[in-house]
Amino acid sequence: MTEPRSTHDKALDINVDAARYGTFAEIGAGQEVARWFFRVGGAAGTVAKTISAYDMSVSDAMYGATRRYVSRERLVAMLDHETRLLLTQLDATRGEKSNFFVFADTVATRSYSRHRDGDGWLGVRFQTKPRESPSEIILHVHLHDREPEHAQEALGVLGVNLVHGAFYLHQDPAALLASLMEGGLARERIEIDMVRFSGPAFGVDNRLMSLWLVENGFTDGAMFTAEGEVVQASEVLYDKAILVERGSFRPVTHVNVDLIRCAREKFITDPAVADKQVVELMELTMRNLLAEKTEVDRRDFLARADLMCACGFTVMISDYFRFYRLATYLQTFTNERVGFVMGLPSLADLFNEKYYVDLPGGILESFGRLFKNDLKLFVYPLRKHQSDQLETISTLEVGGPLSKLYQYLADRGSFVHLDNFNPEYLHIFSRDVLERIAAGDPAWEKMVPVAVAENIKRRGFFGFRPELAK
Repeated sequence: MTEPRSTHDKALDINVDAARYGTFAEIGAGQEVARWFFRVGGAAGTVAKTISAYDMSVSDAMYGATRRYVSRERLVAMLDHETRLLLTQLDATRGEKSNFFVFADTVATRSYSRHRDGDGWLGVRFQTKPRESPSEIILHVHLHDREPEHAQEALGVLGVNLVHGAFYLHQDPAALLASLMEGGLARERIEIDMVRFSGPAFGVDNRLMSLWLVENGFTDGAMFTAEGEVVQASEVLYDKAILVERGSFRPVTHVNVDLIRCAREKFITDPAVADKQVVELMELTMRNLLAEKTEVDRRDFLARADLMCACGFTVMISDYFRFYRLATYLQTFTNERVGFVMGLPSLADLFNEKYYVDLPGGILESFGRLFKNDLKLFVYPLRKHQSDQLETISTLEVGGPLSKLYQYLADRGSFVHLDNFNPEYLHIFSRDVLERIAAGDPAWEKMVPVAVAENIKRRGFFGFRPELAK
């Protein structure tokens, strides 16, 4: 196996590559990336310009006014402006022989006035051959180093890795992502929670790249919209009330959609949520995606993602098996109410102590963290067979001493019974839908939303075969 190249060698690779020529524009943490290219020598063959616009008025004059200076909006404005200048000033003289690029970042690190972890947006826009339409990579990162100088050092290494990967590894986006942590970086220092590839150099589904980030431990949570656009969590969740439905969604059924509809109707009647914007998420955990396999089935993941998106939902992929970890994550983006949506079996499972044996405080620690900000669980009832009695939060039996804990949480209003359910959907279970699809039983089509059925049939998801359905 080839040893990763050092940051010094990567910067020098680029400096001696006569085809590369471009601009470095950095805001907020010094010119940490550009510094590497001057340090290793030969920068005159690579660097057309470096610039830092620290003063907000100066930044606005160059890139336009913005609500947030550390944002995707500001990064894209930087890339647009510097690319336009580079081509206007140099295309006539160098365009036939140069692969132009622009690297930009806008970052906030810890400082005398900022006492929380840093975060930032980095991007590189580049040509793979002269006068080709540019390709682009955009990242969002969290900087966990407590000392500002260490965070700045990590940012410099990451930026060099990004530029080097864009130039020499764009044919293999997964290898490019893996290379970003080279040069002594680690998850303890840097978390990459969003990446977006675009342009002719890439033919990749960015949702798969989001999955890659979670699967390989670069982050614990990634997100994309119903349109399939990858987003950074704060872009969607900041200052919003949040409803989350966790499940396997294999496939999305009428129950999944009815569950979140019922919860929303209850959620917005809460005075703490009144007049607030509400975001609804469908969340897939790595545990659900792996399901006793050693690696994720990409086609199966995309099938589930497509069906959730077809129903209009924003999708989150996470490595938060325990609910309290998901709650903690979401509450870093908002002070508004958070609610979890689940079926009665999931609530019962929440009281299984085997899931908490490695926590020092066991189930009490988990529940203390989960419910500390008045988080509520919106619980859909269960009727396994049409002749059965309806099971609800009032009929659920939790055995042993935990029965008193259950009753305490019920009495304080932590559980909300969803009595506004559609009774025609109670008999629908995902495993039954899958079995019917595999057997060619067309009854499954009435168990899922129309958009889901159409996608499954058109694209052959979950083993659907048209010849069996005739």
